[in-house]
Amino acid sequence: MLEVDGSQKSGSGTILRLSVALAGILGEPLHIYNIRRKRGNPGLRPQHLEAVLTAARLCGAETEGASLDSQEIWFKPQGIKGGNIRAEIGTAGSIPMLLLTVLPLCAFAKQTVHLHIVRGGTDVRHSPTINYLKHVLLPVLGRMGLKTILEIEKYGYYPKGMGEVSLLAQPCPQLAPLCLEDYGVLKEISGVSVCTFLEDRKVAERQANAASRHLEAHGYEANIRVVNDRSNPIQKGSSLVLSGKTSTGVLLGGDAIGELRKPSEVVGKEAAENLRKELKAKPTVDSHLADMLVPYVALAEGNSIYLARTVTEHLDTNIWLAQKILGVEFHISRVGSLYQVEKVGS
Repeated sequence: MLEVDGSQKSGSGTILRLSVALAGILGEPLHIYNIRRKRGNPGLRPQHLEAVLTAARLCGAETEGASLDSQEIWFKPQGIKGGNIRAEIGTAGSIPMLLLTVLPLCAFAKQTVHLHIVRGGTDVRHSPTINYLKHVLLPVLGRMGLKTILEIEKYGYYPKGMGEVSLLAQPCPQLAPLCLEDYGVLKEISGVSVCTFLEDRKVAERQANAASRHLEAHGYEANIRVVNDRSNPIQKGSSLVLSGKTSTGVLLGGDAIGELRKPSEVVGKEAAENLRKELKAKPTVDSHLADMLVPYVALAEGNSIYLARTVTEHLDTNIWLAQKILGVEFHISRVGSLYQVEKVGS
């Protein structure tokens, strides 16, 4: 049985998500305790609980201790079957974070996964936006062989959520290694600026214009698509994702969400500055993508390598956990102003 102390390293939900995913792929029972021990509200919140239960549906797993606020669970997978799976968070809890839990499992399913997630948050605090997953993470995973289609049916924001997405994922039991050593030359910056039932205040346009102005002031030109969404009449909100693509296929992202009393211009500038910091450093993955990629490169055959602007707590945690559970070897070394992340061998 895999034993994981959730209070180690970041002590955050990333340990729970990755532990459950890797246990399901290995087909080994998992006991994880001290879940989210270092957080102000430790234990399973609604989004964490539904992530565990959704993974259990995919794996035919038995669970013990899987309840709200629980700091200890047992997860006993029986094999990743795939098929039609439904998840319901019931709050504004993060849909992207639930997806980050189950996406590695989808690669090793016996059949295509059709996942429908309802009543959650697509664009909320402490989480990537749903369009960051759609336009940055999933295209990079596609290079490794994991083919997906993500449809956003309803955007959902804090506090009511009510977002809804569908994911179709084709199994890919042989993930290809990811070798991104050359930044290349920046070719284009694109983006998606979304507002839901806020078109009368031109929120999406104002976010896009502020982002464009900030990037232009630093010598960059952006093409940002404006989406005046009307999918969710229950919860208004907004978000903006930007991505820079280079001649070598590097994708760097930066995003931001709208919040009460946060001007649209601040949202635009925040997303633009998040991307600008990456573009200036010229890594081959942005600082958030760096940690999200760890389970995939850990499971891929052969060496993988990429360059990150910084070593975040989540990157350090995910590497520690992948090495602990899978027995793989990662090296982090300084290359100029960047950090080279290398997974060695199979």
